[in-house]
Amino acid sequence: MTLTLAARRQRRRSAAVGLAYLAPALLFYCLLLLVPFLRSVYLSFTSWDGISPKQWVGLDNYRSIVESEQYRAAFLHAFVLIGFYAVLTMAVALLLVGIIGSSRVRGLVVLRTALFLPYVLTPVVTGVAWRWLLAPDGPVNALLRAVGLGGLARAWLADFTWALPSVGLIGTWMLLGFALVLLIAGVQRIPTELYESARIDGAGAVREFLAVTLPGIRNEVTVVTVLSVTAALRNFDLIYVTTQGGPGSATEVPSFLVYQQAFFVGNLGVAAAMGVLLTVLILVLSIVILRPWRKG
Repeated sequence: MTLTLAARRQRRRSAAVGLAYLAPALLFYCLLLLVPFLRSVYLSFTSWDGISPKQWVGLDNYRSIVESEQYRAAFLHAFVLIGFYAVLTMAVALLLVGIIGSSRVRGLVVLRTALFLPYVLTPVVTGVAWRWLLAPDGPVNALLRAVGLGGLARAWLADFTWALPSVGLIGTWMLLGFALVLLIAGVQRIPTELYESARIDGAGAVREFLAVTLPGIRNEVTVVTVLSVTAALRNFDLIYVTTQGGPGSATEVPSFLVYQQAFFVGNLGVAAAMGVLLTVLILVLSIVILRPWRKG
């Protein structure tokens, strides 16, 4: 009985000490993230241009977003980008990881650094570089003409059909190195004995990947997927630098419309509502992605 009471007191002291250490970080979190978000939630129920007094409009801002074809198209474009940022990136990364497998590649540190460079570059720098590469008279079209495929040359970022896929492929290029670095690090932590056992049992390359590699990097896959989906949904820098939502509205995404409504139209209520919806969507998709892995 005495030991139990002593243990409880010790746990309470530990909890109090832990809370004391976490209190400053929690305070900064509330001031820098939670308070602004709660203010955005409040603004989303108002009509405000940033100057005149706010007017309470209830759910009118959310209703206008749901009923607007432009806003619905923007969210659809964001899901298309998820296909590039998350699905395509993960597919290519897993393919390369499967090829590497359990082998120990020489110069892997140099390879990691080279692969990680596109992720280190800011989206603005990446967007400017790719805007030049994909220009009508840029290197990509010049290469196509040089190899006799001039018929495929086009203004990639100004084409209504190809602008959004072009932005998606740029995003894939940016995130691929990050995904590979994490996945390769996960593969290196898998004991080589597991691969040897699988080969002794007669497992081929595909079965070895499915039975040994993929389960061994499940945590890394989850992290990459969540971060890739988040990057696709909050994509603003790359869109702003490369297309600014054009041509027309072909590459408009929710984060770009938040900026447009807030700083050009002067409708901060709708901008706040769009930001709240985007935040909720990111949280829901993150939970959906994380739940199956947690159960496993």
